[in-house]
Amino acid sequence: MLRWLIGGGREPQGLAEKSPLQTIGEEQTQNPYTELLVLKAHHDIVRFLVQLDECRFASAGDDGIIVVWNAQTGEKLLELNGHTQKITALITFPSLEACEEKNQLILTASADRTVILWDCDTGRQVRKVSSFQSTVKCLIVLQRLDIWLSGGNDLCVWNQKLDLLCKTSHLSDTGISALIEIPKNCVVAAVGKELIIFRLVAPTEESVEWDILEIKHLLDHQDNILSMVNVNDVSFVTGSHVGEMIIWDILDWSVQACECNFWDPSPQLDTQQEIKLCQKPNDISIHHFTWDEENVFAAVGRGLYVYNLQMKRVIACQKSAHDSNVLHIAKLPNRQLISCSEDGSVRIWELREKQQLAAEPVPTGFFNMWGFGRVNKQASQPVKKQQENAPPCSLELIGDLIGHSSSVEMFLYFEDHGLVTCSADHLIILWKNGERESGLRSLKLFQKLEENGDLYLDI
Repeated sequence: MLRWLIGGGREPQGLAEKSPLQTIGEEQTQNPYTELLVLKAHHDIVRFLVQLDECRFASAGDDGIIVVWNAQTGEKLLELNGHTQKITALITFPSLEACEEKNQLILTASADRTVILWDCDTGRQVRKVSSFQSTVKCLIVLQRLDIWLSGGNDLCVWNQKLDLLCKTSHLSDTGISALIEIPKNCVVAAVGKELIIFRLVAPTEESVEWDILEIKHLLDHQDNILSMVNVNDVSFVTGSHVGEMIIWDILDWSVQACECNFWDPSPQLDTQQEIKLCQKPNDISIHHFTWDEENVFAAVGRGLYVYNLQMKRVIACQKSAHDSNVLHIAKLPNRQLISCSEDGSVRIWELREKQQLAAEPVPTGFFNMWGFGRVNKQASQPVKKQQENAPPCSLELIGDLIGHSSSVEMFLYFEDHGLVTCSADHLIILWKNGERESGLRSLKLFQKLEENGDLYLDI
């Protein structure tokens, strides 16, 4: 484990040949992360991070190893070995009712076609399932029903003991890319460019077995769906490979809004009109979403976009937020947003309202008497229209974290312990609030001096 002190931003290479990328100087006064710890345990790409509690997290990746870490100190607590190929999914799992000790559990899926339940307090392998016909790409726990689901080429339903309850037929060779829970005992599965609504049927007096039913296919996307999340109690959102974002009603599964024109974030005359983009698909793929009460934040290609749910339009954007595709984003308190990218950087943004232009002054005085100062109303119309169409907010760069040498896959935010990032460079970096850490070190020093009797306080 290495501890570094970092001073400021970077000057990205090759900007003259690329579209403008917002940069920040050495003095990043609003960036609290001025120290970092480099954590080494993996031997291949680290793709997944999951928070276990207020002080611990787990990491996993292509080496098939799961590592449990202390988020405060960066100490490696446990290494879990059991998979023979890369990890494809990682989630936390509720404590088993049969166990007296309520230890923290996680569930991992692998390309070796197994799923393992782990005890993160002891490192013990609790249970293992090896009956899969394909690689499991996503996992979801439905705590209300005491079951969990695995998505691969089919959809399987399991109980807490890892007993198979029921499964669908073969859905697709490409497999299920995402799963979310919605009301009425339903789940949504993203399969290629389709969304499939499934309903889970619990045992009754008439039927003692679980069942899973296909209810509806939603075919509104034109290309493969890459991301899907619940936004609030009434909506969920999906994003595709060609930059389509669709917001769905969570109860009747109808389209509430559609945004397909992220490269020109002006309000559209017809919100239902599909707009084709003249960009390469790789430039506009929607890799990740996050949200708050008012907005959906989308990682679209190399850019970041803020979509207001009430206004049904993009209210802020950074078309070139990074040098390469943005892979993961998260909303923080104080209207801040964090993004990480294939370019190896992690950037902190602040959502700010733009200052409105002052009202046009009315010319007065001598020249106005003869018409020299009259405003050309016809000429001012395009300017006024442009102001109305302009996004009312902006994303301002307030921090640039440079430490990884390859693609940053994702990150975790700990309110008390900083930011954790994982990368294709096999490393995990724990970014620390330098001011806070300095204060903690001073406090420990004073406490130690006081214990040794070397500190005398005059009253």
